[in-house]
Amino acid sequence: MDVINFTQMKDGTKEEYEFLAQKEKPYLALTADRVLSELRRQGEDTLTGYKINRLQHGLQSATRAYRDCADIDWVIGALLHDVGDGLAPQNHDRFSAEVIRPFVRDEVTWVVEHHGIFQMYFYAHHYGWDENARDEFKDHIYYKSCADFCERWDQNSFDPDYPMENLDFFVPMVKEVFARKAYDPDIIQENIVKGVPEKVAS
Repeated sequence: MDVINFTQMKDGTKEEYEFLAQKEKPYLALTADRVLSELRRQGEDTLTGYKINRLQHGLQSATRAYRDCADIDWVIGALLHDVGDGLAPQNHDRFSAEVIRPFVRDEVTWVVEHHGIFQMYFYAHHYGWDENARDEFKDHIYYKSCADFCERWDQNSFDPDYPMENLDFFVPMVKEVFARKAYDPDIIQENIVKGVPEKVAS
């Protein structure tokens, strides 16, 4: 069999779906490469007006996390927290969270998913919005993790003079994380709070 015969999913046979499952394996194995391609694209097609592009923002956030001795989940979360900007600019935070959700700790996914509303703390008043909108989550176990993530690694990562690592530095980490078994409970660790590590003295 080279291709399936059905044109409606309900008409597929067991043999066809087993065939497709085998085809899916090498495709899934290339997820990290597609994520890296999207990051590279953000270095070329980016939101203008800032001093750095979206790729550099992700690199700077991830570099700050790495230099604060954050674990690999935090580093990848920082690197990819805005990866959804291109395709879903109005809900990039949730889009970005779905990219990493199968592969990183639940805490990190939640932080990426909610960083948009937490970031409003720093600028919403300029638009007449509620900068304290994040307070609706004040009793959530990951609230402090998200507030710290935004303060330490996101809101301050628009600096063209910050000596950030390049994408090649993070490639092995991206490949390691996306090679994990999806939704492995030992990785996801629901309702476990590790928090953002203490800031390393510069």
